[in-house]
Amino acid sequence: MMKLEGVAAFVSVAEAGSISEAARRLGFAKSVVSERVAELERLLGASLMQRTTRKLSLTGEGELFLERARRIMRETIEAQAEIAERRGSLSGPLRLAGPIGFGTLHLGRMVNAFLAVHPAIELSMDLDDKFVDVAADGYDAVIRHGPIQDTRLIAKRLASSRRVLVAAPSYLEKHGAPASLEELDRACAILYSNRSADWRFRSGDGETILRPRACLRVNNGIVMRDAALAGLGIALLPTFFTYEQLASGALVQVDVGAEAEGAELYIAYTRNRSASAKLAALTEWLRQEIGTPAYWDR
Repeated sequence: MMKLEGVAAFVSVAEAGSISEAARRLGFAKSVVSERVAELERLLGASLMQRTTRKLSLTGEGELFLERARRIMRETIEAQAEIAERRGSLSGPLRLAGPIGFGTLHLGRMVNAFLAVHPAIELSMDLDDKFVDVAADGYDAVIRHGPIQDTRLIAKRLASSRRVLVAAPSYLEKHGAPASLEELDRACAILYSNRSADWRFRSGDGETILRPRACLRVNNGIVMRDAALAGLGIALLPTFFTYEQLASGALVQVDVGAEAEGAELYIAYTRNRSASAKLAALTEWLRQEIGTPAYWDR
């Protein structure tokens, strides 16, 4: 009968790239890990790895088995977590992805407080401003700011987010404050480069789309905010990036007589995996921490 210890050892060696590194990660002697993999190969009747003095690589059978082995380990861990949850305790792994700016300024603090209450949860959080495929990349959930168009995902709203035009007083003193959308269209803009650079506004005349001249394009909201603080230009940013600077006067909100298009903040997970008790608990925790309205908009 195939043993879980052997499957776990094989997955660890495949991911670590060497038996020595896998042994270090697992906390076992190198000989123990090597024997467990060898026993697994005997039970399967196939060689899973090619070992030389210089490198270790998977055979064709090893590549084929690795995908199933990972699934076996993941489902085993999830089963253990479900049993623990039925007993009223939240435990086990939880893998989360989110944007860098929001994660740095807000999500990290909220997650730290959540883990202090639920120390048996093993949270792995990856921050990246690039698009994350929740299902393909193996995440339990992702934090998204903006519309979720992937029909494979179930999205739970965390909060509404306002976007406002901001600039440093030094920029407005030098270039003047635009008072209309027409004047704004001629201003120097700090643009987000990971999606369309369109600026969308709502007014009595309906929706207006601007494509202003860029003095800077960057894929990070914190860098955009800092560029605005440096007087480089005008930025259109969510208030969760700028509320402290607006309160202190380091940044000034630019009023052009129209409201910028807002966005929603979501936590989303795949439809083919029901939300675990720990994910549901994290979702409710984030909602309570953010509040209604969100604390950055009070």
